Amino acid sequence: MAVMMQAFYWDAPVKENKRGAWWNFLAEKVPQLAASGINSMWLPPFSKATNPASNGYDPYDYFDLGDFDQKGSVKTLYGNRAELETLIQVMRKHKIGAIADMVINHCSGADEEETNPLDGKKRWTKFTPKSGKFPRDWNCFHPSRYERVMIEGEKFAGFPHLCHRNPRVYEAMFEYARLAIEELDFDGLRFDFVKGFGAWMIGLLAKYQYQKKDGREFAPFVVGEYWSGPQAIDGWLDEVRAVTDDQIAAFDFPLRYKLKDVCDTPNYDLRRLTDGQSVSAGRPFNAVTFTENHDMGGNEVVNDKMLGYSFILTGDGYPCVFWWDYFNCELARPRTPNGIDALIDVHHRYAGGESTILHADPDLYIMQRHGTEAQSGLVHVLNNLGNQWSGTSVQTKWTKQKFKPVAWDGHDAAHPDERTTDDKGNAEFPAPPRGYCVYAPISE
Repeated sequence: MAVMMQAFYWDAPVKENKRGAWWNFLAEKVPQLAASGINSMWLPPFSKATNPASNGYDPYDYFDLGDFDQKGSVKTLYGNRAELETLIQVMRKHKIGAIADMVINHCSGADEEETNPLDGKKRWTKFTPKSGKFPRDWNCFHPSRYERVMIEGEKFAGFPHLCHRNPRVYEAMFEYARLAIEELDFDGLRFDFVKGFGAWMIGLLAKYQYQKKDGREFAPFVVGEYWSGPQAIDGWLDEVRAVTDDQIAAFDFPLRYKLKDVCDTPNYDLRRLTDGQSVSAGRPFNAVTFTENHDMGGNEVVNDKMLGYSFILTGDGYPCVFWWDYFNCELARPRTPNGIDALIDVHHRYAGGESTILHADPDLYIMQRHGTEAQSGLVHVLNNLGNQWSGTSVQTKWTKQKFKPVAWDGHDAAHPDERTTDDKGNAEFPAPPRGYCVYAPISE
């Protein structure tokens, strides 16, 4: 029932003229987001990176949160520790959880170049961070005396990759996670580029019994960025499950690429949404679904993006809304039935229970959520035709039930009509051209 927001985009503080002040800026937006139904915010990496303009995915000092004068600045691009702690306190007050972006497989900005005695190659692997925590040398990276074998993604972006088998590295990553959960009061961990290290490391950090400041034992929400196809992601989830009892999630990249095609590819066959080739289709409780994120530069959704949001906010999985879309593209559209805010309300009030596809052809897709005690269920219609309203009669689970349109958008903004099923549950449910409509049963 929760909705996440990715509370940043690439170079957001630079583009918004908020260098070193992003944590403060987010704190100002928290009341609005809470009122809109956002339940958690995924924050960008909080550690000091290689340079003042870095987005944080090349960490230098994991334990400098913007308080030491090194790498060209005191603050990070987003702010300092006190501002981050204030932001999380504001989020806590408004009942919004905080998810930390954890970069644990590579780091950058070394202070000296060293020769690795195992292969005789020089690499930038000598780190002497001013926090005094986690100084490291060649033996903390691959190849090391603890583990020589290079794994997939080892040379990603040219960064030296940490060897988690080294007890010093292992301990530092535990301290990094404990800093996030126990000291900063984060509720969850988003792990970047999980292809770059063993699934066992995710399992251990997820399984550790964290303790909050008030003494409560705490198990964080954990999601990994495994950028691949459905079979590979499924295999990774199985690997993680083998080393932890907790539910670990993965971002649903396969679904995201389908949604981009729905939005941007003319005459895309909507039956492809029914082939089961996504994380949410096979493992709905392990899927974080999204339409866009910060890494999609050059492959962004260009047209009719609300089609994608209607799918993730009515369907299975844990939907994630992208800051850029919500604010910069002005797709929130508060107090209207045509934007993300209306779909968030739909998600909370109606999108519960089993999902059943009632109809799928190249241009029309109709899905039913069966509902729960807390959520009444819905009918979601996608129309791929660009020049006309379209719908068809389908058999729902509800007999002699009146439905009202609760959220819609498309190339025609006309208000859809209410619908009523017959004694067998049949009714026709249409949607606007290149649009969607969500219908919810009306309580008598």
